Amino acid sequence: MLTLHPHILEQDGKKAFAVLSYQEFEEIQAELENYEDIKDLRAAKAHEAYAPTVSLSEARRQLDN
Repeated sequence: MLTLHPHILEQDGKKAFAVLSYQEFEEIQAELENYEDIKDLRAAKAHEAYAPTVSLSEARRQLDN
């Protein structure tokens, strides 16, 4: 879990911007990239869920021939 220390800037009396240290920004960016990778992996697994499969022993037998 990330611990952030944003500095909130206001404009016209309302919260308008959050400023983070560059290190915190990089940590968020890395977490988002990991999240995208997980989403892609899950989508690929769902796409291949009903694809035909071959057992390891069958694959070995086929490769030996």
